[in-house]
Formats: sequence, C-alpha cells, structure tokens
Amino acid sequence: MSKTPLLRRDGRESNSLDDGSKSVSESSSNTSSECVRPAEEANRLSMMQTLIHLLKCNIGTGLLGLPVAMKNAGILVGLLSLLVIGIITVHCMVILVNCANHLSHRRQKSFVNYGEAMMYSLETCPNAWLRTHSVWGRYTVSFLVIVTQLGFCSVYFMFMADNLQQIVEEAHVTSNICQPRKKLVLAPILDIRFYMLTILPFLVLLVFIQNLNVLSVFSTLANITTLGSMILIFEYILQEIPDPSNLPLMASWENFLLFFGTAVFAFEGIGMVLPLQNQMKHPQQFSFVLYLGMSLVIILFICMGSFGYMKFGLNTQASITLNLPNCWLYQSVKLMYSIGIFFTYALQFHVPAGIIIPFVVSQVSESWTLFADLSVRTALVGVTCVSAIIIPRLELIISLMSSVSSSALALIIPPLLELITFYTEDMSCVTIAKDVMISMVGLLGCVFGTYQALYELTQPYSHSVDNSTDVHARHYLFLF
Repeated sequence: MSKTPLLRRDGRESNSLDDGSKSVSESSSNTSSECVRPAEEANRLSMMQTLIHLLKCNIGTGLLGLPVAMKNAGILVGLLSLLVIGIITVHCMVILVNCANHLSHRRQKSFVNYGEAMMYSLETCPNAWLRTHSVWGRYTVSFLVIVTQLGFCSVYFMFMADNLQQIVEEAHVTSNICQPRKKLVLAPILDIRFYMLTILPFLVLLVFIQNLNVLSVFSTLANITTLGSMILIFEYILQEIPDPSNLPLMASWENFLLFFGTAVFAFEGIGMVLPLQNQMKHPQQFSFVLYLGMSLVIILFICMGSFGYMKFGLNTQASITLNLPNCWLYQSVKLMYSIGIFFTYALQFHVPAGIIIPFVVSQVSESWTLFADLSVRTALVGVTCVSAIIIPRLELIISLMSSVSSSALALIIPPLLELITFYTEDMSCVTIAKDVMISMVGLLGCVFGTYQALYELTQPYSHSVDNSTDVHARHYLFLF
C-alpha cells in the first residue's frame, strides 16, 4: 500500500465545501478537519511518542511568563489559581475527548475532530434553529483553531527572532562570569525583521514534514533542548532564594486579570488533543497519557511561576530569561529554548494545516496535488512571518486573539459541548452546574482579556531603545 502523505491523501478523498450534491454532514466529514483520519498502522504513535508530543505542545513560550504572572496575582493566590486553572483546563481536554468518542460511536465513525464534534452535537440538540445551522458550529471551531494555532506560530516567530537578536547583538558584552544582569544601553545592529527572514526558509522546510510519527523525532529534540534550558533556569533561580514572606500573598484585582491571561495562554495544547488521540496505535490509552502528561505540565508550571517570582520578587521581568545573568552559560538558555520552540512550530502548524490543506487540494487535479500542498504550507508559514513583521505591536494583537480564541477553545466550548452532547441522556444537576460555571469563567476571562488587550493597543507606543530589558520586555507583552 502506498504511503501517501496523510494530509494529501485525505485531501484527495475530500469534496468541496460547496458541493451541493452531498449533505452537510457528509461534506464536513470529508473536507477540512483538525487532523487526518486514522493513519496506517506503521505510522501511528506509541504511548511515549504521544506523551512527548503532548508535553511539547503545552510547554511553549507561555511558560517563561509564569513568574511575572505570579507577580500579578500574589504568591499564594497565584499558586492556588494556577493549580485550579490547570485542573480545569485538563478537565476540559477530557470533556472534549469523551464527547468526540461518544459522537464518533453514535455516528459510527472512526474519528471525530473538534469541529465535527460541535456540528454533530448541534444536529441532535433540542433547539430547532441550532439543528438547522449546526454546520456553523464546525465552521466556528475550525476558524478559532486556525486563528489560535497560527497566532501561536506568529508568536514563535517573534520569540525566536528576539532571542537570536539578543544572543548576537549582546555577544560583545557577554562575559564568562555569571553575575546578576545589569541594564544595557544597546542600539540594535540589525532590525529584528532581518532575523525573522533568516528563520523563515528553515521553518518552511520543517513544515514540509507531514507525518506526526516523523515529527516525534524533532519533538524529542525539542524536549531535550527545552529540558536543558529548564535545568539551567532552575539551577539559577533555586540559588539563594530571598525570604518569600516579604512577597504579597494577593495582588490587586486588575493585576489578577493579567495573571489569568498568562495562565490560559500557557496551556496551549488543546488543539492537539484529538489529533494525538487519532494518531495513537492504541487510542484507548490516551486518557492515561493525557493525565500523566498534563500532571507533569502543571507541576512544572507551578514550580517555574513560584520559584521564579520568589527569586526575583518585584524585579521579575515579562520573560524570566530577561532576569538571567548576561553570561555565555545563560545565553545558551535562550538558544536551547529557541531550538525547542523552532520544532514546536511544526506541531502547532500541523493543526491549521490539517484544516486548510485538504480543502485546497480537493480543488485541483491529481497532478497538482503535491504542488498545492507544499504551496499552501509555504504560504501559511509566510503569513505567520509577515504578521510578525508588519503588524504594529503584534504582541498585543496576539494577546487579543488569544483572549478570544484560546479562551473559547480551552474553557468555553468544551463544557457547552458536553451539555449539548449528553443533554438527552439524563445529565446530573451537578454536571450541568459545573459546565455552566466553567464556561462562565472562560467567558469572563475572554471579556476582560480582550478589554485589557484593546486598552493596551490604545496607549502610546514608543519605539525608542532605552535598554535591552525594556526593549525585549515589550516583545513579551503577549504573555499576559
């Protein structure tokens, strides 16, 4: 059997969204989706490979902003709130998996993705209007997934370029002696957009890899480099920690809103949950992998946020790397973490590519399939790069998109999906109350996060270079 690339193979089997000869349900199951259909057995993921992907999808740039998030919440409130948000996020992932499995069994399908799950649940809901317009549930989820995942990819572009610029242009003032970082007055030698364009061709080549089984090798490399950078960060922040009793237990309400945005942004892997389950050799083992992986993620997040804030206190910067000494040892942290983010880009990119590419390639002849596939991948990478280059204050644009789309995908939609899916199956009042409460929390975070981002966008923006810390801190505003 030919090992045709999965995305391209599904694209050839799919039909146009405008094909009126098929029902909406049939068309939606064959066209755009967050992931491919079950892969050939040889290409499926083992438990360890799935765990590696899951860890890498959730350990991204948001992790580095958790110490300042803790600063915005207070040491006690921040620790408890991060634990609660982590538990709720994991619970929403479990809800999504359970609903998708239930709907796939009900519809006698081997796999149901996020958008299809929303559509199929609406098709059986009590409200006649929602049943009639159920396909818009899939369109809405697919749009939010595309915006969220490409938004992450744009942030990754900025993060990698920013760190590369720091390493290169601070090289002449970087020493072998590691002392607390001092403010530096450095005019940039090359525009940061030059570094983005330097990274662009390498990312284009990376996203040409379509198989998650192959990507697991790069995901392993990403985990190794990320682990190395984490070890160095913890090695520094655990030394001579000041007395934490001087830190406030609770910060102001306004600052807590910034904490909420950072925490939600940090848990960025819900878009990969169903694709990973679909690609496993034994999908029934995914629940164990999910609980194990996300438990490790929550523990890491709490330790990074708590110890980072206790170490630097009120001087905690928007990214913890900005607090590290300006020596070669800790400059390597930026390099290793950037390498990890580089490979994570391909994982985050895999999701929107799985939605867009099957539809595009279904519109061309067989001989143009490969060209269309690679062209779309190149164009999408170019879009994330161009966004990072030309959109003013991209960090706040990303914060705005994340407040809307990330909160919706991670906290608002999964509980509503559970309510709609199991409403006719005698749900308990406790479950209904729980789902409503979680959706309300997500909605409040969405509203206030959007307000905060819009407020920041209205404030004057200075391009002056005061010092390296201030300059680079502006690039990390998206973390909260």
